[in-house]
Amino acid sequence: MLDGKAIPGLQVSAPLKTFNRHGLIAGATGTGKTKTLQVLAEQLSQNGVSVLVMDIKGDLSGISRPGSSNSRIEERHALLGIPWKVVKNPAEFLTISDEPGTRLRATVSEFGPVLLSKILELNDVQSGTISLLFKYCDDNNLPLLDLADLRKALQYISQEGKDEIEKKYGLVSTSSVGAIMRNMLRIEEQGADKFFGETSFDVSDLIRLSPEGTGMINILRLSDVQSKPQMFSTFMLCLMAEIYASMPERGDADAPELVIFIDEAHLIFKEATKELFSQIETMVKLIRSKGVGLFFITQNPADIPDEVLGQLGFKLQHALRAFTAKDRKDIQRAAENYPLTDFYKTEDLLTQLGIGEALITVLNEKGIPTPLAHTMLVAPGSRMDVVTVEEIQEHLKSSTIYDRYAKHIDRESAYEILTQKLEGARKQEEAQVEDENEDKAKGKEEKSMVEKMVNSSVGRTVVRELTRGLLGVLGLKSTSRRKTGWF
Repeated sequence: MLDGKAIPGLQVSAPLKTFNRHGLIAGATGTGKTKTLQVLAEQLSQNGVSVLVMDIKGDLSGISRPGSSNSRIEERHALLGIPWKVVKNPAEFLTISDEPGTRLRATVSEFGPVLLSKILELNDVQSGTISLLFKYCDDNNLPLLDLADLRKALQYISQEGKDEIEKKYGLVSTSSVGAIMRNMLRIEEQGADKFFGETSFDVSDLIRLSPEGTGMINILRLSDVQSKPQMFSTFMLCLMAEIYASMPERGDADAPELVIFIDEAHLIFKEATKELFSQIETMVKLIRSKGVGLFFITQNPADIPDEVLGQLGFKLQHALRAFTAKDRKDIQRAAENYPLTDFYKTEDLLTQLGIGEALITVLNEKGIPTPLAHTMLVAPGSRMDVVTVEEIQEHLKSSTIYDRYAKHIDRESAYEILTQKLEGARKQEEAQVEDENEDKAKGKEEKSMVEKMVNSSVGRTVVRELTRGLLGVLGLKSTSRRKTGWF
């Protein structure tokens, strides 16, 4: 755009191979961030790249339906000199909560002791207890599938099985186990119990192509977890770790395998501990080598920590609004995140951008940031509206993976095995106590019979003769010892 007007035929584009260098889409509410995300997801899909979008506000579901034109779309595309066309995207609805969709789950074992300790915000001693627990369960074939398994195993190593554990693995702190279980309650209150379990989601199902060769757009519905930032962070970290662990190294390929768009990205970093943030930062740095790109969508670049912001090669900035002194400082800071330019006064232009306009800088084919460009964006080809629950349910009927993950499997795992073990030990203890009681009762009967014999005249005679015999033997031995000089 020049002097506020679009220049027809002069298009701004981003090299497909650089989309694994991560990106940022920022701007105030109502400036067009969601539609920009929609356009990028559509174009990636059309180029054979699979996409995962986090639908936090519930307004991205329309990407699963073909769009329809209107006067505003026609006017925009006339200014751009680009014909608008309807787009039908292959889409899949996913969920980790009560929203309708294909269920995403992971087992506690898949999380692993290190990641689980970070999610639970454990100190070194408590993390050591978790590592000990995982080692014990691995050695004894005790699958840790859900939080019930984890809780039962913690109770066992700190109570009934404490002696067994300490002989082979070392001391277990009861206070550490108590702290771990209290931290588990916190993530359970945010709905983590729905996320842990089987059937585990296979991340390869995120990377699928339609029969036409277009990439699958996976829409993860998260509108009911906005108030649960720790649950959101837990899921994202687990997902990225699973993707990183399962996907092969790709290096610099011509196109990424998967691009993940994280709307309302500040929720990931909100209330994040130092350990959790460190893990996210590390994953952002490493995951690009797997052919995976991460795009963070938020209102202000300041919502993203500098350590992560510095890793984002694609930056698309919509308008920011300056209503307070703090807003003006935030705008000044936001302007400093973009390349220096002789063509714009970035700080002023950020407040003058119209809806659907943005300042854009990307990495070129050589990985060098391009000059900042004031750009008018094309309109999405899919529906720019919310899909109803009935439409989602209808869509799920045609899903090729929904049935595979719909049923919750509760197979024998640590909870059942340890419960049976404790039940067996309890029954054995009860049987032992019963045997002891029988022995005591038998002893009492014999004692009672002897007492009766002693009290009878015949009994007293027998006892007296026994006593004499015993004393006689002892007396002879004593006499013999005196004669031979033993005393």
